Amino acid sequence: MSIQITTHNDVMHHTARRVAVASGLSIVLTLAVTLINLGTNPAALVPVGQVIMMSMLAAISISAVLSGVLSYRSARLMQQLTLMRSELSRISQTDQLTGLLNRRGFDEAALPALGSAHHASLPAVVFMCDIDHFKSINDRFGHEFGDKALIEIAGVLRHFSHAHGALVARHGGEEFSVLMMGISHEQAELYAEEIRKTCAAREICSGDIRERLTISIGFTVARGETDLARIMRIADQALYTAKRQGRDRVVRADEMSLAAA
Repeated sequence: MSIQITTHNDVMHHTARRVAVASGLSIVLTLAVTLINLGTNPAALVPVGQVIMMSMLAAISISAVLSGVLSYRSARLMQQLTLMRSELSRISQTDQLTGLLNRRGFDEAALPALGSAHHASLPAVVFMCDIDHFKSINDRFGHEFGDKALIEIAGVLRHFSHAHGALVARHGGEEFSVLMMGISHEQAELYAEEIRKTCAAREICSGDIRERLTISIGFTVARGETDLARIMRIADQALYTAKRQGRDRVVRADEMSLAAA
């Protein structure tokens, strides 16, 4: 059973219990060593050297046992804290609905990836994907269907990530982000079209409702750029252009837009 320590009194009680256990073990071990080495006759004459050896043996035994027990408990506590910290970090970086990275998780994973791409002189590609007419979808079919739509689109992106080694995340609301390294403009456009067509072909089912959705995608290809916020801003501008041009399409931010940002 786990020990809950939340107040100063809990700390004091826990410490008192540990002191009591340590004292009890010291007494038991001392008696055991004494009885084994000196016998049970309190009136027996014992050489000084034997007493000294017995005392040293008792001290070493007690110290070794207590150190081992306390070290084991400390190691177990550190293990639990490490696992808890890792789980909290995972939760803080994961979108609970879709299971993808959230914006924070995406940023933390993307920054070192951009640095690696920069050192390797590889281009970085960011896609910003947005579900078309998502507000009206929620209004028409309800938020439960909207959540189902988000999960389905996330599934498409997760499969794409596994197939092509991309970093994907739910960036917020109905918007998703994708980061890829080392691909050309032409490859990026093909990948964006692959995502768009796969999403358009996916039928979203929830109860009696069956609906197909479309997404708009804006992307940019950056070379030697490590400012993630700047790259995302350019990809977002391309996404807004795709929306203005009628949705369900892919728009690429040109090099002039990237240079001017």
